Amino acid sequence: MKRIYLTFPILLFLTLYACTPANRHGSPPDSRLQVVSTTSIVGDVVGNIGGEAIELVVLFPPGGDPHTFEPRPQDIAALSDAEVVFTSGLGLEEALEGLLEANLNGMLVEVSDGIDVIPLQDKGEHEGALPEHGAGDPHTWMDPNNVIVWAQNIAGALAEADPANREVYQTNAENYIGELRELDAWIRQQVEQVPPEQRKLVSDHAVLGYFARQYGFEQVGLVVPSLSSSAAPSAQELAELVDAIHAQDVPAILVSTTVNPALSEQVANDTGAELVFIYTGSLSQPDGEAGSYIQLMRYNVQAIVDSLK
Repeated sequence: MKRIYLTFPILLFLTLYACTPANRHGSPPDSRLQVVSTTSIVGDVVGNIGGEAIELVVLFPPGGDPHTFEPRPQDIAALSDAEVVFTSGLGLEEALEGLLEANLNGMLVEVSDGIDVIPLQDKGEHEGALPEHGAGDPHTWMDPNNVIVWAQNIAGALAEADPANREVYQTNAENYIGELRELDAWIRQQVEQVPPEQRKLVSDHAVLGYFARQYGFEQVGLVVPSLSSSAAPSAQELAELVDAIHAQDVPAILVSTTVNPALSEQVANDTGAELVFIYTGSLSQPDGEAGSYIQLMRYNVQAIVDSLK
């Protein structure tokens, strides 16, 4: 009994030490860089680059729409504690502006900074309909070449905030950029299956501009002629879209999984086009078909190609 009494404190200490979570640098979790991202897509890219060196909170849940986000008390606390906050930028997170002004104590980084932005007037669609996106089309992630810029911006910001892990962030960014380049090459191979004259897109709102520009697609029309899924088209605009789909024989309407499909269903009924659901503003649940950004793009491209070829 005496032997057990003497060794028990040591055993207890070793057990508690073994069960204490730690990152790959041997530090307890609360010493990691405190990071917040807005969308699940931004969060996935940040997580790939920050790895175990950061403690990451993603504000918008999978399936959430950035245009209609309502913050919770824990979101406010996370923003207040964050050393770095990553947003997609270009006005996408307008709903957060007041919250950020009131609670931000750390560095704010727009990951889309430096991208060749598609200006609103290039769309020819209601330039004044969505003033919060005055800087241009915010859906930059629909081209993985833009996400390479994201990765570089993220790695630089993390290194600035946490110089001790600079090499970790740089290495992770280089590896992830390699995956993005492979994704771009795969997309180009898939698109080759669709004859150029059939590369015509109709989507529920203006979310595919960067994809179309990079991979040689024509945007024939939009169910909602706006960058926001919450806008509403007029009867004349819907009639013009129906005419365009008939005239150009577009076989599919691409609908975001986060958007009410009622209007798109109406257009599909009037034209005979197929509704094809894609992921645009959010990932799926982690174990779903678009649980990461790369999975999202692969899923979308396969759905688009299969609907057009």
